Amino acid sequence: MIEVIDAWLRLAASRLHQQAPALTALDQAIGDGDHGTNMNRGFTAIVTFLDAGTPEGDGERAKAAVLLRGAGRTLISTVGGAAGPLYGTALIRAGAATAAADGAPASEVALAALEAATGGIQGLGKSTTGEKTMLDALVPAARAGREAQSAGSDWPVIAEAMAAAAEAGAAATIPLLATKGRASYLGERSIGHQDPGATSAALLLRALADVAAGQTT
Repeated sequence: MIEVIDAWLRLAASRLHQQAPALTALDQAIGDGDHGTNMNRGFTAIVTFLDAGTPEGDGERAKAAVLLRGAGRTLISTVGGAAGPLYGTALIRAGAATAAADGAPASEVALAALEAATGGIQGLGKSTTGEKTMLDALVPAARAGREAQSAGSDWPVIAEAMAAAAEAGAAATIPLLATKGRASYLGERSIGHQDPGATSAALLLRALADVAAGQTT
């Protein structure tokens, strides 16, 4: 599990670096214009954290939990704006769920981690779906993952279902009126733009699905 998390965070960092200009362009339309820059900086710092070595812990799941929590704290300490606290909290909550799910199958651990991460974002941001935020990608992803699991799918298929649902959710933010965050200040002018947070959330889940499928570049 540690290897999967490490590969996911590194692949996400690479793709966020590549997509930073696109994320920034989305954020320039309805936000502060720094989402791509902030995410790139935060995940570059996560790679530095990963390069420091395998975390200590009693057992595979405990070490995975420490890795996720450390990545979350790294984001909080290096990323300004809303993205750092929100994604940082998400990773910290995911780490706690990973530790609590010791002994469960990998797919169950991943789903519990995503649900805990989503709950952390909902609580911190005091938001829900339909408000043009990253939750519009994450909540459908968690739901799609559970549905795939209930259908008896294996982990790569579950991860792909999550990524596809997140991408569809991000695209579905285009016609929404923003009612949370900086974009809400624009009122109806926020309509017609894809939410940058939902887009980065979809990017993270696509990276996870690709790692699950054996792709790490």
